[in-house]
Amino acid sequence: MHHTIFNTPVLKHFLLGISLFFMKILGWKKAGRLPDEKKFVVIVAPHTSCWDVFYGVILAFAFRLDPCFVAKKELFRIPFATLMKWLGAIPVDRDSKSHTVEQMTDLFDKNKKFILAIAPEGTRHKAKGWKSGFYHIAAGAHVPVQLAFLDYSTKTGGAGPLIFPSGDLERDMQKIGAFYSTVKGKHPDKASPVVIRIKS
Repeated sequence: MHHTIFNTPVLKHFLLGISLFFMKILGWKKAGRLPDEKKFVVIVAPHTSCWDVFYGVILAFAFRLDPCFVAKKELFRIPFATLMKWLGAIPVDRDSKSHTVEQMTDLFDKNKKFILAIAPEGTRHKAKGWKSGFYHIAAGAHVPVQLAFLDYSTKTGGAGPLIFPSGDLERDMQKIGAFYSTVKGKHPDKASPVVIRIKS
């Protein structure tokens, strides 16, 4: 599989320096540490603003995290296809949820090292809950879920607990919800409740 953002040691150090510079001038700090596992799903929440992507990328560089992420296949048209692949994007058909889960679990199986970043809400607007895809991918691939966060109230971002899917989705979501209950997004009123969204 293609490698992503950190293609060379020189680029790694450059991006690390840039990210630390931006964190300093913007007043943000990082907290926690990443797991030693070579494979895991990392979820970033709450997602309430376009700025989340900006700060999330900076923090990824600061942690030297090199994740892949899913993006709708329509974004891979010329001239953006090469850039999207370089950034670590994986094209998926958003209309086929089960296929996406299978595609991601297959990538976990085929790679010795694979980190997949997901925004579990699936939107920056308030919804009835989270999408369950991140959990089914982690459970199917037998990998843990790293809880990552962006807390605008303290200008802190980083890594929280590592959750190993037990198969009891409701119980695991309660653990996840307990962690995110104190994390404030840029627009707290837009935060989705940490429960799995039920389609009506």
